[in-house]
Amino acid sequence: MPILPMFPLGTALLPGDHLPLRVFEPRYQELVRDCMASPDGPRFGVVLISRGHEVGGGEQRTDVGTVARIMVDTELSGGRHTLECLAEERIRILEWLPDDPYPRAEVEPWPDTDSGPVDLSELTVHLGRLYGLLDKLTEGRATPPPDDLPDDPGARMFALARHIPMGEADRYAILSAPGPEERLTFLIESISSTIDLAEWQLKNG
Repeated sequence: MPILPMFPLGTALLPGDHLPLRVFEPRYQELVRDCMASPDGPRFGVVLISRGHEVGGGEQRTDVGTVARIMVDTELSGGRHTLECLAEERIRILEWLPDDPYPRAEVEPWPDTDSGPVDLSELTVHLGRLYGLLDKLTEGRATPPPDDLPDDPGARMFALARHIPMGEADRYAILSAPGPEERLTFLIESISSTIDLAEWQLKNG
């Protein structure tokens, strides 16, 4: 199984996300140097921290993550880096290796389970309702999802999730859904919760 450098973060990274990073811890400075020198390309895995903090180590980590590719690496003074990364495919963690000097894990790609056509009509209705409410809350400044979304249902829902206010637990549920049908269920549940909150804010704001 492939072994990847791993960067646990306080966010669930979805495929297609853009990830800016500021790297200042010595262990992650070394991770960046190793990634940039890797013959397999400047790639590392990202998993959500389920308990603990990004700095210092000792955190608890989830077992589903995403591969991030470094697109831009700007080295600053003191060995620090600013990175612009793009999230690629989803992965599962098979085994964590010792953090020496930074987290590493044996991983496997985790593509979506096979699925037939997925009916997105209910999702479309919920999105329309949500953005109608957000438009009122922001006095017309809400920006709905773009029209040029992927045709593949699973990838389309990842793209839509980037435009919906939600917590990291909801983002992780969407990331770790086995396939499009399960992802659709989680996405609708998350949108429904956001609709309830928006309606409460409009009523009590």
